[in-house]
Amino acid sequence: MFKYLWMVTQDLFLAVTLTTLMHVTLARLLGEKGRTVHGIAMGAGVLASVALAAVKYNTRLIISSHWNHYIYAVILALTFIVLLLTALCGRKEGAGLSAGTVILCAAGSLLSATLIFYSLPGVLLYPFSFNTMGQGYFSSYYMMRMAGWLGALILLFVYSRLLSRCALYIKSYSPVPLALNTGLLSFAAYCFGRFFVPWVNRAKWLNWPVKYTEELHGWIGGWMMFTANHPMLFIWIAAAIAVLLALLLFRQGMVIREPYDNPAQLRKLKARNRHWRRVAMGVMLCVALCAVTLTVVKNNDTRQVELSAPEAYTVDEDAGVVLVQMEAVSDGHLHRFEYKTDKNINVRWIVVKKPGSASFGVGLDACEVCGNAGYFERGGQVICKRCDVVMNINTIGFKGGCNPIPLAYEVKDGKLVFRLSDIIAGEKEFR
Repeated sequence: MFKYLWMVTQDLFLAVTLTTLMHVTLARLLGEKGRTVHGIAMGAGVLASVALAAVKYNTRLIISSHWNHYIYAVILALTFIVLLLTALCGRKEGAGLSAGTVILCAAGSLLSATLIFYSLPGVLLYPFSFNTMGQGYFSSYYMMRMAGWLGALILLFVYSRLLSRCALYIKSYSPVPLALNTGLLSFAAYCFGRFFVPWVNRAKWLNWPVKYTEELHGWIGGWMMFTANHPMLFIWIAAAIAVLLALLLFRQGMVIREPYDNPAQLRKLKARNRHWRRVAMGVMLCVALCAVTLTVVKNNDTRQVELSAPEAYTVDEDAGVVLVQMEAVSDGHLHRFEYKTDKNINVRWIVVKKPGSASFGVGLDACEVCGNAGYFERGGQVICKRCDVVMNINTIGFKGGCNPIPLAYEVKDGKLVFRLSDIIAGEKEFR
């Protein structure tokens, strides 16, 4: 659940902030015409994202790193046009139709559609990657992840609506395009760094006669590494822009500057100012929730879990078996064992007594889905370290899903008996 809450927020926050500010800027510049054109462009961006997601899901035609290279180029070009035309003819609210404002509206709308097309397809594909543990789309495993996915989308929708109202209510027009252009410049700087990745990595698919190399890329390579190592910086810049606009509206709502003739008019102005302050506080609350999601929730979800230390057992080389005292693993907790093979590979396996049963859940400390990341115990539950899926202890020992790869055993004279040949056969899972 928490994984997809922060992943969706991280993927879409920048695009939501910039497209919302673009919508308000064009609406205040060109009125209903600007709002309509931009709305159509956003709808087209969503439809194109759905189409791209479908192609990615059903084919292998799309290589994201190659595809994004061209999207970055489009974003950089459109950002330059928007910044230039905003400076030339977009500084006055209600400027009306002219050649410059028409081009600005078209470029801004296309830029928003491109931002959506860049950010949304991966988010749309997340529900198809949820692990259902073979229990279908109505299982608790699937629904918990869907709750996180939908929760992030709802939070971002509310944030967009409040930010839109905030930018519309600010009396002075200039802070809105200034905020938009600052956000666009920030994102363009990020795109510039990512644009050169194929060159620095010698991407031969470009087939260009001159390519950057590690000896020649210089500051471009430095900026590329900076954007790769600090992607969250650009999200925080967008968040700061939203908070500054909210603070500006909140300050605007603290004082009544308009003249009034009677108490009724005064009450109306006070109610309007209260509404402004509530909208501003709503924006700041949404930004705070997103910030908590991208820090506390993300850090808690992605923190490294240390696997428990391997426990002792006995090896009977003559019989070719490993012996584990049944009494030592009958407490219902997860027990981990490890055997080093002649090839110096540590093969791990786990044992847990099944609740209300005399049998044990036994398997390699690896699965066919997540590899050899291993399993750990939390709150009496056995959990996959890589995908955070909770195992059904009663199904451990059965093949399929994220279950541990089964490992055969026998019970004899109060001991669990494992054949060394079966353990050594598990080497391939731990290479």
